[in-house]
Amino acid sequence: MSVEENVQIVKVFFAAMGRGDQQGPLALCAEDIEWIIPGEDWPLAGTYRGHAGLADLLQKASEMVETSFPEPPEFVAQGDRVLVVGVAKGKIKATNRPFKDDWVFAITVRNGKLTNIREYIDTQALARASEMDASSLSLTCASRITG
Repeated sequence: MSVEENVQIVKVFFAAMGRGDQQGPLALCAEDIEWIIPGEDWPLAGTYRGHAGLADLLQKASEMVETSFPEPPEFVAQGDRVLVVGVAKGKIKATNRPFKDDWVFAITVRNGKLTNIREYIDTQALARASEMDASSLSLTCASRITG
């Protein structure tokens, strides 16, 4: 596949994710997709493998995070690699704390399918927004009991 075709596949993938479509991204990924999110003290950090791992990640992310992308990302490609550079703003639902995350996704596309995604994100900003303080913990516990 050409570099332009690889970029287009990644653009379609990001558009599907932006719509909250969970089936669209799966259709664009190889069966043995590997998605790596670095970090500690960040609930989404880890390595997710295969369609089941990807579905699990997308479900967890939709339950935990509200995100918007105020500017369109930039796509830089060479061969089978597509780098996507962008900024996300949002909040962690459990703490109601906002974050700003400058990120880069390094994506490998082979035979028209995403085979590897590695995120380079501001794990400190996300971990900080995920930290529960005593008042957040009380509110979360109360909403679980009453909700």
